[in-house]
Amino acid sequence: MASRNRVAIFRVNGEPAVELPLLLSTQGNRCLDIRSLGASSGYFAYDSGFASTASCRSKISLVDAERGDLLYRGYPVEQLATQCDFLEVAHLLRSGELPDGEQHASFAAAIRRHAALHEQMVKLYEGFRRDARPMAVMVGVVGALSAFDHAAGEFSAPEQRQLRFERVVARLPTIVAMAYKYSIGQPFMKPRPDLSYSANFLYMMFATPREEYTPNPVLVRAVDRMLTLHADCGQDAATATVRMAGSSGANPYACLSAAIACLSGKALGGTSEACLAILAGIGDAARASGIVALARELRDGARLPGFGNGLCGRNDPRLPLMRQTCAEVLQEQGLEQGRFGRLVSAVERIALEDRLLVDRNLQPNADFYCAVTQHALGVPSSMFACTLAMARAAGWMAHWEEMLTDPEYRIARPRQLYTGTLRRPLAATLAD
Repeated sequence: MASRNRVAIFRVNGEPAVELPLLLSTQGNRCLDIRSLGASSGYFAYDSGFASTASCRSKISLVDAERGDLLYRGYPVEQLATQCDFLEVAHLLRSGELPDGEQHASFAAAIRRHAALHEQMVKLYEGFRRDARPMAVMVGVVGALSAFDHAAGEFSAPEQRQLRFERVVARLPTIVAMAYKYSIGQPFMKPRPDLSYSANFLYMMFATPREEYTPNPVLVRAVDRMLTLHADCGQDAATATVRMAGSSGANPYACLSAAIACLSGKALGGTSEACLAILAGIGDAARASGIVALARELRDGARLPGFGNGLCGRNDPRLPLMRQTCAEVLQEQGLEQGRFGRLVSAVERIALEDRLLVDRNLQPNADFYCAVTQHALGVPSSMFACTLAMARAAGWMAHWEEMLTDPEYRIARPRQLYTGTLRRPLAATLAD
């Protein structure tokens, strides 16, 4: 909302002043309303990476690094991850409120109903090489969902948007698991209606037709927590991609495909995979001090994947719970005292105690524990970003719908600061 009496004055010498209203937030940074700046003054703001620009109003999530808050619709994420299951959180992100018992049962039934993919999608997987990057496969498969949903471009009615939300949340675990099964040459496992959301994911990932598979409750809880802790994180590059693509009226599957492509980047979804590569490079607890050498070699401004400030700065609220979940999975899988478990413990201890790493604030963050947890679950590092996309899908769809229902909704049109060549004529010899 705008502050009635407070404005900023934009003035260039010799030109009329322009008043910029102050917009207030319920928590977090205040904003200057610069929407009229271009039309009133002929000037536009320059903000590379949009680090100081709010592109939308949102009620979905808040990242407040100063307070160490990550809130979903006002609820602290660490409380949601321990007191709710992921489907309750997905419902919250979309509707703004946690479901009651009847709403939860209805939503879970819809997810079970939509979890299976069209049989012809199998042929789409077969068009990829077996060694294709799983995120590349996901970009293609998610984008292709609109080919099996001919009304995907119709989303003006709330029930149409709800249907797309349910289909996306339901099918992302199936798509991720099928990408994994295809890469290792195992048959696809169809979702089971008797399993919970996270249990079904583990079943589709690791079950085979040859033997009975019962999802381990400790591992199911770990997956559910990870999904909740990563379901949304405000306006990062991937969420902004959803809104940017959606502003043109693109169907939701195209918007999610674009977001997954964005998430596949090393600076975003690739962090956990890079962190595990660091651990693999160290290789053994006896060489754990290698993490100090890596930190010493960092260039100014460079980051060490899995170490340093998390999403919410030093006080990332996801960190304690992610560390606890990691320890539970290592113990349950019998890895705590094995080579990998000892390596993780040694690297963690050095990062928390070594003066160089402490001074540079390079302690293990939530990405570190998420990488270790997924590895302990049996998820290959090439799939880490895929599971993150599965978590983020609910948040992305919530942002997509929020944008469409915003009275200020319009197609995105970022400006640029042109630094190219001035207008010049084509040489006569070339013109001829």
